[in-house]
Order: sequence, then structure tokens, then C-alpha cells
Amino acid sequence: MAQRVLVVDDDRTVSDVVCRYLEHAGYAVSHVGDGAAALAAVARETPHLVVLDLMLPEVDGLEVCRRLRARPDGVPIVMLTALGDEADRVLGLQLGADDYLTKPFSPRELVLRVQSVLRRAGGGSPADRPEVLSDGGLIVRTGPRVAQLHGRELTLTLREFDLLAHLMRHPGRALSRAELLERVWGWSFGDQSTVTVHVRRLREKVEADPADPRRIVTVWGVGYRYEPADA
Repeated sequence: MAQRVLVVDDDRTVSDVVCRYLEHAGYAVSHVGDGAAALAAVARETPHLVVLDLMLPEVDGLEVCRRLRARPDGVPIVMLTALGDEADRVLGLQLGADDYLTKPFSPRELVLRVQSVLRRAGGGSPADRPEVLSDGGLIVRTGPRVAQLHGRELTLTLREFDLLAHLMRHPGRALSRAELLERVWGWSFGDQSTVTVHVRRLREKVEADPADPRRIVTVWGVGYRYEPADA
């Protein structure tokens, strides 16, 4: 059964190309051109992934992203943004988008990003094996992709979950943003501010005081380090 991808973009030229490439890659693709229709389509179809342009009529892409993140199914989102819309891109990541591409972009790269996000949504890369990572009341089970803090299940996006698991696998080690971008996102190059935004969001969910983090600490000039609470 082909995985379903919903493309949300009001630019017909762009959406036609995107849909064609995704269909060629084996996905069942549907398309809508505005935010209100996107929300209705997700409620009706429950797609496996949404490719979401931020500049939309009716309801803009950021509001669509916000409403999708309020759903319990956690549908993955790959954002499309204009080259100069850095503030909106960062806000989209803060709202929980799993990946993004800036226009103009390569349709082939979009397909690779979609494949990467869906692969992780399905349980990680083939090299990953189910693990239980535990530290100071924080438990991460990579098989079912469940994270709990003191018995309460955390609501994490795909990238937040993968980032937390990767950090916990390497306690006490300083990990650069470039390394995290490659290991968690699968990008050998890209905007490292993506890592910064996701660390900020993750701290809000796992730290007692996000302004004074004790688990995910900043290593100035390098990146981040996970400090075990049980150490």
C-alpha cells in the first residue's frame, strides 16, 4: 500500500512538479491549494506526511502547522519556504515542522527529504535497533518511539525524538551542530540553526528549567553535550 503524501501549495507550477516527482517515487499524492483545504484534507485522509508551503491563502502555513501539531497523530511535516523567509522558517521549526526546503529547490532533494522523514517515522534507519535509553526519570524507547519523563509521555516531533535519542546515546560527549545535522537529519550540509531551534524546543520538554538546562548543555564554540542525571 503506497504511503500517502498531501502537497499543500497554491503555486500550481510548483505543485505539479512536486506531485509528479513524488508519484514517480511511488507515493500516493493528493494536492490542495490553501490552508483551510489542507486542514480538511488531513482530517479526511490522514496522510503519512504533509508537504506544506508557508505562504498560503485562507489559513497560512504557520497556522496549518500549529493546528497539525495539536493533533494526536503527529503527522510529519516538510515545509517549503521562500529563500528570504528565515524568521518564518525558524518559527515553523519551533512549531514542530520536521524538515524544510527553501524555494527554489530541487524536486529530487524534496523526494529525498520526504523519504528520510518517513523512514524515521516508520522506526528509524535500517542501522538502528530498538533500544531503551534511561536516565534520571527520562526513558526513551526507540522501537515504539515513546519518550517519558517521570512517567509522563512526552509529545515530541520526529526530529526532536531522534535528537534526544542521539544525545542520550553519547552522554558526556560534546557534539557539534554539524555532526548532529548529519547524524540526526542526514544532511552533510545545511543551516545549522535548525539544530539550535530543535535543541531549544527539546529543552522546553525535558528540562526542569529550560533557561538553566542541566541535561542538554551548551558547549560554547562546539555544540551540545548530554549530561546524565544518574552520573
